Amino acid sequence: MAKKLRTFVRGLDSATYGLNEFRQKQLSYDRVRNDEYVVDDAKVGHSGDSAQSKTWWRIGPGDEEFLTQTIHVHFVELPPQSSNHGHGHQNEAAFYILEGKGYEIHDDQRYDWKKDDLVYVHTDSVHKHFNPYDEKAVALVVKAKSTWMFMGLIQQGRSGPIDRPDEFGPREEWSHVWTPGVKERKKVIGLEDTTWEMTQLGNQRIIASPEKADGRIHSTDSYELKIEPGSRSGRYWKMADEVFYVLDGDGHFLMWEVEAEIAEKYYARVALEPKRYDFTKGDTIYVPQNHQVQIFANDGSTVRLFQSQNRLFRTLGYDNVHYVENAPAYDALQVPESAATVDA
Repeated sequence: MAKKLRTFVRGLDSATYGLNEFRQKQLSYDRVRNDEYVVDDAKVGHSGDSAQSKTWWRIGPGDEEFLTQTIHVHFVELPPQSSNHGHGHQNEAAFYILEGKGYEIHDDQRYDWKKDDLVYVHTDSVHKHFNPYDEKAVALVVKAKSTWMFMGLIQQGRSGPIDRPDEFGPREEWSHVWTPGVKERKKVIGLEDTTWEMTQLGNQRIIASPEKADGRIHSTDSYELKIEPGSRSGRYWKMADEVFYVLDGDGHFLMWEVEAEIAEKYYARVALEPKRYDFTKGDTIYVPQNHQVQIFANDGSTVRLFQSQNRLFRTLGYDNVHYVENAPAYDALQVPESAATVDA
């Protein structure tokens, strides 16, 4: 497990212009990972853990089965009556609290959190996590750190004086360069701050999205999806890759690869047969870029999934989700046009 260096970003190189061979290699790896997968134990190039706390990665750019660097997944565990080390970094992060409760000190301010909250570490934040209670606290962390690294936003570390202090002026407020009004947005989004909506995908709790602008996050979108026993989600097609964490239940994913046929323009060719991936509570599922997906709950099992993706895809022109098939629960709520006419 131990490595000499921590990988922040990975490069792409090829002897030819096409990268199909590289993509096919990525698509060949496992997409469902349970607690046995520890791709980085945070012993090299990390600064957050104390003697008591624990951090481990499940999906990240240093992964030998190189899947993604657009969205990463790791976990943080705080035993009772403990804390981790504080540190600062330019990239955002989102902590979904799986167990317990506690609080953060972010930029010298306290923010309390509890199970099922989503806690934002905003850009350019110094943060430290505390669990003063008698039960352990566990958080699932999703972030798009490599996006910052690609853009040269690499100033991070533990607290301490700067190098060459005599060459620089006095301290100034860093937030001068932030999006106006961002400091007034929420740092903790709880169940009470969100509502369930029946969408084409299914019954969703929208936690973070461009349309939900009350949270202090810009890089990742996050949702909770609930599927009733024996039912399924909508079948959808999007360009963004994404990760799901199984909060409860068991079932399976179907994923259809989409190939690009480049002729006089781009054409999509969808695989005739999907690949099936079974899951259970505690698993993490990775969906690669440019796939069609549908999710099924087993009979007798209500499935709850935490879902996240890198918001940058929207900015790059992939803001749409195409639904090949709606969730049955969504269609059941739609009133036929003929019935509406009669009622009128």
